[in-house]
Amino acid sequence: MNHRRLAPLALAALLTGCGVPTDDSPRTVQPPRGPFHSAAPADTTAPAGRADETLCLVRDNRIVSVVRRVDHVPTVEEQLRHLLAGPGTAERDSDLTSALPGAVNAAGATVTRAQARVVVDEPDDDAGRSDEVLAFGQIVCTLTSRDDVTTVVFLRDGRPLAVPRADGSLSEQPLTRADYAPLITPR
Repeated sequence: MNHRRLAPLALAALLTGCGVPTDDSPRTVQPPRGPFHSAAPADTTAPAGRADETLCLVRDNRIVSVVRRVDHVPTVEEQLRHLLAGPGTAERDSDLTSALPGAVNAAGATVTRAQARVVVDEPDDDAGRSDEVLAFGQIVCTLTSRDDVTTVVFLRDGRPLAVPRADGSLSEQPLTRADYAPLITPR
């Protein structure tokens, strides 16, 4: 048998045997109504690459948002720890500081239904800086910069803690960035 004669016949059979009819001219195709969702689950084990982390620091008694590049999106606990660690060298060189040391002893944070719950220990007796409004504002503004947090509450010994807002009032209610708006430097 001659294989040279069979090759064109096999190719013709393959091309005509796919079952898709051809049109003589192009036609318009209407897409189905959306939204479109992938049937495949998201791959949460793949490396996320570099991510942005917003921290709110202080300059001239005003809250200033800074964005740091980190290896992964931090948990609320990690972001709070980064805030408590204070400004880095480049941030200090830009006159950024933190009102947190001596003002607020935040011991940890969790998120439940878009609300960050920050546990606060008793303040140190030898507290250095006492501007609590800026300190609590730093925490609220930092945590509400996250996509998964809309409000922040503070707890001491399992009970809501009344904390100062920018207007000088104390609140045990969930706080938002708006509660500290007068203290925030616009971007």
